[in-house]
Amino acid sequence: MAASAKTLTHEKPNPAEDWTIVLPRRGKQRRNLLKTRIPQQAHSWVPIDQKVDPDRESKLMQKMVVCMKKLESSEFFCNFMDQIRTPQISDHISRVLGSETKMQMVIYGIGSLELYEPPRVQLGLAILTKKRFSWIGDVEVFDPILSGTETRVLETLGCSVLSVNEQGRRQASKPTLFYMPHCEAELYDNLLHANWRVDLLNRIILFGNSFEGYEQYVSVFKNSAGVSLRKHLLAVRRFTEEFGIKMVSDDYYRALNDMSWHFFSIDPDMELQFGKMMEIVDSCSETA
Repeated sequence: MAASAKTLTHEKPNPAEDWTIVLPRRGKQRRNLLKTRIPQQAHSWVPIDQKVDPDRESKLMQKMVVCMKKLESSEFFCNFMDQIRTPQISDHISRVLGSETKMQMVIYGIGSLELYEPPRVQLGLAILTKKRFSWIGDVEVFDPILSGTETRVLETLGCSVLSVNEQGRRQASKPTLFYMPHCEAELYDNLLHANWRVDLLNRIILFGNSFEGYEQYVSVFKNSAGVSLRKHLLAVRRFTEEFGIKMVSDDYYRALNDMSWHFFSIDPDMELQFGKMMEIVDSCSETA
């Protein structure tokens, strides 16, 4: 797959049913899932709802402005910025950047900005982070449920909306921050599968659901189906340094709970042998 996709063009629409969509809920309640088949190939996409309504666009833009102002003045955001500046995180960022001065940000699975507040919080955090740190370059966004109005608002906010449903299979030909809050495990696994080489994984920063949490889930429930959907995610854990973010209030719990920074530090001379790594994972899940 090409390292980047074109911005939005008017081609034949693709149904939103092609993705698994997650709307996280509070506490220990189960997430609401709209479970559908994930296709194996990337294909062109435009919104099913292509109509751009100026009134809807204005209202959504105002919601985003209010959301970002509230977020920027919060204790949570202050702690989030401070964590990125710590040597633990900043040293990893410098390593991933290498000789580059910027890395692109790719946002997958952001959800409906018009219908739900959590996606607005997640997007607002991404935009504010780019605003604070010069090492973040272009921002590309994709979710198959985005409308034409939402696409226009994203572009106004400085983002590009992809015209290709990559299914998470973007190869990191250059340093890339994948911003994927509350995506399905299959989407993370698609990303890792597409980048299953030492040089590619070392170019990736992933902000999303805790991989440690997935590993604990598999070890507790010994779910063979769960393992099959998370093979690369589980196999890469031994090379992953994970830093969970700190939640200081309930304000952003639904949008950002259980989120972590993930960095993959692998010896360039090492050869990733997936079969042997999965034997170790399977053995651990059976004996846990």
